[in-house]
Amino acid sequence: MRQEDLQQMRTLRLFDGMAESYVESMLRASFLQRFPARVELAREGEPADFLHLIIDGQVEVYASHHRRETTVSILGPGQSFILAAVLLDRVYLKSARALSPSRILMIPAEAVRQYFERDVHFARSLGIELAIAYRDIVKELKNQKLRSSLERLANWLLARNTETGASGRFALPFDKKVLAARLGMAPEVLSRSFAALAAYAVSVDGSSVHLQDIDALRKVAHPSAFIDDPAT
Repeated sequence: MRQEDLQQMRTLRLFDGMAESYVESMLRASFLQRFPARVELAREGEPADFLHLIIDGQVEVYASHHRRETTVSILGPGQSFILAAVLLDRVYLKSARALSPSRILMIPAEAVRQYFERDVHFARSLGIELAIAYRDIVKELKNQKLRSSLERLANWLLARNTETGASGRFALPFDKKVLAARLGMAPEVLSRSFAALAAYAVSVDGSSVHLQDIDALRKVAHPSAFIDDPAT
């Protein structure tokens, strides 16, 4: 890893408060890699050799069973995967692939477990990562169990609008097939849901989305802080 990359990696939230010598040792053993879109980064059922930390780009975490595949989550800069398998020294329960060209810090799993035991600040950072991941899973379970496909799409559109500056106009960050899987629906159900939202002033042209009446969209979405608010 180049010296300038080492300097950048030392500032990552994961290493907050950690002994400088431990950070240096861990980073010297790690790899900072660039990956093109669609490259597989982790495979379900294989040993967890690395903790992956996204520096740039987007990663799709997904699972497969009996010729079926579903998206579990979409991750971005500052997020890691798949921590539980690394700490427990078990196989991955999910797979991951780059959705866009990405830069990933790959920290050897053995080093993560070693410094988890040695450094209380690093252990605390990993504990927070696990707690956030757990709460995200609970929110997603509620989203899938308590909402219709139309409500899930409406809430995703509201969240995406907020993330992109609340202008009412934004581009889909990935293709509609991935979005459908992320929202737990078939592509044809996503198409019907977009068509149904036209009645609430939502228009879609390719990857471009225009929300012309946010209040109308909120009425169909019924957003909840206990599902949709990242700070909750």
